[in-house]
Amino acid sequence: MDRLELVAAGGPLPVDRLARMVAAGVWSVGSASAGGPAGDPVAAVAGRRLSAARRRELAELSRVLRERIHRVPPPLAVVPQQPLQVHARYTRAEALLAFGMADPGSFREGVRWFAEEQADVFFVTLRKTEDHYSPTTMYADRAISPSVFQWESQSTTSTASPTGQRYVHHRERGSTVHLFLRETNVADGALGAPPFLYAGTMRYVTHSGDRPMRITWNLEHPLPADVYQTAAVATG
Repeated sequence: MDRLELVAAGGPLPVDRLARMVAAGVWSVGSASAGGPAGDPVAAVAGRRLSAARRRELAELSRVLRERIHRVPPPLAVVPQQPLQVHARYTRAEALLAFGMADPGSFREGVRWFAEEQADVFFVTLRKTEDHYSPTTMYADRAISPSVFQWESQSTTSTASPTGQRYVHHRERGSTVHLFLRETNVADGALGAPPFLYAGTMRYVTHSGDRPMRITWNLEHPLPADVYQTAAVATG
């Protein structure tokens, strides 16, 4: 919100990850699929200034958004360089930019390993339909409780594979696992696909099966009651 208000006031954006996230949202850059230029969002808008009318619109939007805040999400303490807040909502592009991806516009997969960040990132859509998912990607992802989440790996991932071993032993190896989830990917008119709720980091508990692995994770931050209820309904 502070960065959005800075843009509305006509101030320059500091060049950091949060600035890239804001720029991607305000100017629709960094994502070719969004109709803007691909590449680094801050570089793409360097020297660009919003019109006075657009700045007034953003200032009013900021005011309305502040009034509608019904929970104050905590920052991600375990990875301070990532400008994410637990239980806040982000587009896929914003989330990927937070982990340092330079051009997230063409990324459509549900998993991503960031080697430099030592972070696995999962994007989960709870309500899957045959119109949007193939039989091999209809994963059985669901919230078992506010603090326990069941997640299925990609269908080619085995327990013995490097990826499977990283999931199982992430704590010993010093890597983190991050969950982003949403109810559906059905576009909401001109607003596009719904954003993801950032559920925070997870810890491996156990797993069963192979190709795919069905993994049970413990959420470091329990899901808010309304989000858990939605997840329970969406997954039956």
